[in-house]
Amino acid sequence: MAEKLAIPLLLPNPPPSKPFFQEPQLQSTTPLNPHPQPANTSTSLNPLFQNLFPQQTPLNPTTTSSLHDNPQSPSYPSSFIPRTRRRLGKHRDSNRGKPWSNYRLSSQGEQTLQILLDPQFDIQNINQVLLDFFTSHDFCNNQEKHAEFCTEAISLDILGLVKGLGYYRKCDLAMNVFEWVRNRSDSELLLSNSIVAVIITMLGKEGRVSAAASLLHNLYKDGFLVDVYAYTSLISAFANSGRYREAVMVFKKMGEEGCEPTLITYNVILKVYGKMGMPWHKIMEVFESMKVSGVPPDAYTYNTLITCCRRGSLYEEAKGIFEEMKLVGCVPDKVTYNALLDVYGKSRRPEEALEVLSEMETNGFSPSIVTYNSLISAYSRDGLLDEAMELKSKMMEKGIMPDVFTYTTLLSGFEKAGKDASAMRVFEEMRAAGCNPNICTFNALIKMYGNRGKFTEMMKIFDDIKACKCSPDIVTWNTLLAVFGQNGMDSEVSGVFKEMKRAGFLAERDTFNTLISAYSRCGSFDQAMAVYKRMLEAGVTPDLSTYNAVLAALARGGLWEQSEKVFSEMKDGWCKPNEQTYSSLLHSYANAKEIERMHALAEDIYSGVIEPHAVLLKTLVLVYSKSDLLAETERAFQELSRKGSPVDITTLNAMVSIYGRRQMIKEANEIINYMTESGFTPTLTTYNSLMNMYSRSADYEESEEMLRDILAKGVKPDVISYNTVINAYCRNGRMRDASRVFTEMRESGLVPDVVTYNTFVANYAADSMFLEAIDVVHYMIKQGCKPNESTYNSIVDSYCKLGRRDEAVLFISNLRELNPHISREEESRLLERLKR
Repeated sequence: MAEKLAIPLLLPNPPPSKPFFQEPQLQSTTPLNPHPQPANTSTSLNPLFQNLFPQQTPLNPTTTSSLHDNPQSPSYPSSFIPRTRRRLGKHRDSNRGKPWSNYRLSSQGEQTLQILLDPQFDIQNINQVLLDFFTSHDFCNNQEKHAEFCTEAISLDILGLVKGLGYYRKCDLAMNVFEWVRNRSDSELLLSNSIVAVIITMLGKEGRVSAAASLLHNLYKDGFLVDVYAYTSLISAFANSGRYREAVMVFKKMGEEGCEPTLITYNVILKVYGKMGMPWHKIMEVFESMKVSGVPPDAYTYNTLITCCRRGSLYEEAKGIFEEMKLVGCVPDKVTYNALLDVYGKSRRPEEALEVLSEMETNGFSPSIVTYNSLISAYSRDGLLDEAMELKSKMMEKGIMPDVFTYTTLLSGFEKAGKDASAMRVFEEMRAAGCNPNICTFNALIKMYGNRGKFTEMMKIFDDIKACKCSPDIVTWNTLLAVFGQNGMDSEVSGVFKEMKRAGFLAERDTFNTLISAYSRCGSFDQAMAVYKRMLEAGVTPDLSTYNAVLAALARGGLWEQSEKVFSEMKDGWCKPNEQTYSSLLHSYANAKEIERMHALAEDIYSGVIEPHAVLLKTLVLVYSKSDLLAETERAFQELSRKGSPVDITTLNAMVSIYGRRQMIKEANEIINYMTESGFTPTLTTYNSLMNMYSRSADYEESEEMLRDILAKGVKPDVISYNTVINAYCRNGRMRDASRVFTEMRESGLVPDVVTYNTFVANYAADSMFLEAIDVVHYMIKQGCKPNESTYNSIVDSYCKLGRRDEAVLFISNLRELNPHISREEESRLLERLKR
C-alpha cells in the first residue's frame, strides 16, 4: 500500500445539481445509485478537496435573481417556460397557518363537504356533486357587478373544501376536487396559491413528495405564476422528508423566478442547510441576504442558527448568534437555551454550558430533562464523569427523573473512558428504574463490547434489539461498521455494509464517514478514498466529520503533505478545524517521523496558540509514546494532569506501552495500579504492552501467563499477543515452546503474519539453524504470506556474522528456487548488502 499512498490523491469534482423541474423519468436517483455525470465532467480531476463543493455564487441581498448566477446551477429546458404566463389566483386564505375550520365555508360549500365526507360517497359521482356546487353559485356569476366577488367566494369555498378533506385525511378526494377545478376554463381565476399550498402540504404529509413536486412542475408548464407560499410548501415537504438537496433546488428556483422568500421560507431553508452540514459561511450568506432584503429574523431563525452550530462544534459562532439575538430584541426562550447547551455539550465546553444554565434560571426558565441531558452530555464528552453523575443526582433532587437519554449518555461516557464496570452499573440502574432501553442504548452497548473485541457479546446485543421490540437504525449499522473497521476486519466491514443495504438502509453522510474511517483503519486506503468519491457522486455534502475522517486516513499513511493541504482548505472556509482535526495532523507527523513538525505543533498547543484541549493533550501522549520519546510523553501526561483534565484508557495504555518498552517495570505497574483503583477496565492493548514488557525481561515466561489470564477473562488475543509470546520464547532459545504457541495461534483461527514468521527465521538463523530457517521461509510462502526484506536480511546477516559468506552467496543465488516470484531488484539488493 505504501507505493500507492505516495501517489498524490486525485478525485473528481462533485457532480453538478440536476434541474428541479424536469420530466419524472429523469428524477429517480438514490445515494447508492449516483447521478450519471455529463461527458465533459467525468474525466475532470482535481486535487483532494479542491473545489469540494459545487461552486455557488453568494446570495446577493439586493436581487433575488442573482441567487443563480452560477454556471453549475440548474438549467431549465425552454419548452418548460411558456411564452404567455397565466396568473394563478392570489393568496386569499386569511386563516392561513391556523388549523382548518369550516366556519368560512358558504352554505353550499358546507353542504358539498358533507356529501364528500359521507362514508357512502361514490367517487364516480364527484363530477355531478361539483357541478351542483358550481350551479348553486351561478345566480351570482350572472350578475356582472358581483362577478369578482362571486369568484372570490367560490375560490374560498374550494379552499375550504380542500382543507376540510385534508383535515379528515381524504387526500385523494381533495386531489380529485383540485384536478376537477383545474380542468375548468376559468381555473386560473379560481385556483389560488393558497389552494396549491394546501394540496402540496397535504401530499407532503402523506409522504407523496414526488407527486407534490410533479404537481407544481405541471402548473409551471401550464403557465401559472406560482407564488412564494406554494414554493415554501414544497420546500417544507422536501425538508420534512429528508430530501434536502431538492429543497435547496426549489429555493434556487424561487430566486430565478424573482419570487421573494418570506420569513418562513428562510427559516425552513436555514434548517435544511444545517441538516445538510453546509459550511457555516454558506449558512451566513443566506442569513445576511435575509436581513438585507428586509425580512427581519425572529426567535425561530436564531434558534435554528444556533442548532446549525452543533454539527461543527461551532460554539463561538453559536455564542455570537445568541448575543445578536438579544441585541435585536428577540427574547431567548427555553428552546434557545437548550439549543445553546447542546452546542456546548457537543463542543465539550461544560463550564460555558453551566453559565448558560445559570442565565436560563435567572431569566425564569426552569431547567427541563432536555436541559440536564445537554449538560450531562457536555461533562460526559469531556470525560468528567463524576461531575456528570453529580448532575444526575441534582436533577433527581429537583424531581426530574432521568430518562433513557440520560442513562445512555452516561453509559457511553463510561464506555469511552474504558470503565466498563461503571457503564454496566448505569445500565443496571436504568433497568431497575423501569426505564426501557432504546436503540441508542443498544448502540452504546454494541460499541462497548465491539471496542473490547468481545464480538460474541456484541452480536448477542444485536440479536436482543428485536427481542426488545426495537429495530436497528442507521446508527446501529454505522457502529458495527466502525467496530469492525477499527479491528482491521475489512471483510466484515464489507459484509455489514451489504447487510445494511439488504435491510433497506441507504448510505448517508455518517455512513460514508464511517466507511472512510473503517477502510482506512483496515489499511485499505484506496477503498476509503473510493468511498469518498462515491459520496461526492451521490451528492452528499462533506462536513467536518468527513474532513476529519479523510485526515485520519491520510495520517495512517503518514501523508503529512496531503494532510496539510486538506487542513489549509478547511481553514480557507470550508469547515472550522476542531481538536480532532489537529489530532489527526499530529498523528500524520508522527507516522511520517516528522518530529520537528510535531514539536512545533505541540508548542502551539502548550502556549495556547491552539487551545490546549484535553483531546489534544491526550493525542500528544499517544504520538510521543508511539515515537518512543519518553521525556516528551511524560511532559504531555503531566500537562494533562496539571490542567485537571481526566485521563482515559487510551492515554493510560500509551504510558504503559512506553514504560514497558523501556523496561521501566515499576512505573508501568504504577499506571496499572492507578487504572485498577480508578475503575478502568484493561483492554487488549494494555495486556499486549505488559506482555511485551515481560517478554524482554528475565521473567519472560510471565508473557505466556498473561496470555492465559486474558483468555480466562474472555478477552480474545490478537496476532500481536501471540507474536509477543513467540518472540519471548525464541529470544531465549525455547523454539519448541514457540512452535507450541504458534500451533495454538493457528488453531484459534488467527492467521500468522510476516512478523510471526520472521521471528522464527531470525532466531533459527542466529542459532546457525539455517535449514530450519529456510524451511520456515518455504512454509510461509506456501501459506500465502509474502516474505519481506527482513526475512532474507536475517539469514544473509547471520551467515556473514559467522564468516560464511560463500554460503550467503549460494543462498542468494538459489533464492529463485525457494521463491519463484522474487524480483531481480531484491536479489541485487541482497548482493549489495553482502558486499557492505
